[in-house]
Amino acid sequence: MTDADDLRRRTAELLAAHPPATTGPLEFLRARFDAGLAWVHFPQGLGGLDAPRSLQAVVDAELEGTGAPDNDPGRIGIGLGMAAPTILRFGTDEQKQRFLRPLWTGEEVWCQLFSEPGAGSDLAALATRAVREGGGAAGTGGDWIVDGQKVWTSSAHLARWAILIARTDPDVPKHRGISYFVCDMTDPGVEVRPLRQITGEAEFNEVFLTGVRIPDAHRLGAVGEGWKVAQTTLMNERVAIGGSRIPREGGMIGVAAAGWRARPGLRTHDLHQRLLKLWVEAEVARLTGERLRQQLSPTLNSVRAGGAPMGQPGPEGSGMKLAFARLAQEISGWEVEFLAEDGLTYDDWTMRRPDGVDFTGREAGYRYLRAKGNSIEGGTSEVLLNIVAERVLGLPPEPRTDKDVAWKDLPR
Repeated sequence: MTDADDLRRRTAELLAAHPPATTGPLEFLRARFDAGLAWVHFPQGLGGLDAPRSLQAVVDAELEGTGAPDNDPGRIGIGLGMAAPTILRFGTDEQKQRFLRPLWTGEEVWCQLFSEPGAGSDLAALATRAVREGGGAAGTGGDWIVDGQKVWTSSAHLARWAILIARTDPDVPKHRGISYFVCDMTDPGVEVRPLRQITGEAEFNEVFLTGVRIPDAHRLGAVGEGWKVAQTTLMNERVAIGGSRIPREGGMIGVAAAGWRARPGLRTHDLHQRLLKLWVEAEVARLTGERLRQQLSPTLNSVRAGGAPMGQPGPEGSGMKLAFARLAQEISGWEVEFLAEDGLTYDDWTMRRPDGVDFTGREAGYRYLRAKGNSIEGGTSEVLLNIVAERVLGLPPEPRTDKDVAWKDLPR
């Protein structure tokens, strides 16, 4: 069984065979993947060694300070945090071999084609259609022709591939008529248009799909079971957003605390009390995230109380994402107030299409404006409160009158 010492030995062998000083970044990243040191908890041959997830920190610590390149996770976060775990769980062997390596090395950027103008919080109401053309008697093969519109799509302007959910059967209730696909963003029927945000940037996009052809070999999971597959994506997304590993006093609370120490002339008693409260809440959230990651360490044939397999995020991640959104908005609001007139400055309103979000490298005004989206993206806070209430706390579910109604018969 792989342990910490074995990982240190393997990392040393990687560095000896591919010295970062003389090895190109892409070559090094490919070698790291092939050595099983990309995601140590993934299977052998797919970037991992079937090791406990917690041991990834051992590899990262050994590489720190060696000059080894990283894969720019801020740029490829959707691929790493959402597409990869979904492909691993539901993909065929061919799909795993084709997509996982260039996804992790950053050679291919991914985006997420889920939300629609009429299906945001109620995602299962989506209207994008996928109609099979051709195929065999067994219900496989052929192509799917996709038409519809998606919205709030981060990184669509950079992406080579997209994870896509579309309606394949309008005659059954909304959750049961959805299928899940990998969409080629270079298809001539894909049109990407920028959506400019309150920050002035356009990291989001709207995507129009017109006669997009997707081979059945790019379907993940069974036809009509796309909602089940999408749940894996969404649970991993919320852990990726709200449960990322940061050091003590890291992230936005670290920026706020550093500003407090650097500018004593702006301090007041009230601001001090509020900062202390936010610091404690940020530390509680950080430690809760660490506990959640430990619970995700895979254990053979074991499941959570709620039935989700170990090693796969469950509804608990929704609580982490809730805490992240609230803290980001409260900390950034505190920071703008603390900085007084300086908190109202903004560096550049130029229309840009950035590679990612930088919450700590920009000024307070950017953080304040960008944090407003945290309670919407990755599942609105209102929806996540329902998930926590019903699936974590076991409270009675809200009445759902459309549960057994065919999608085509729903009012729109």
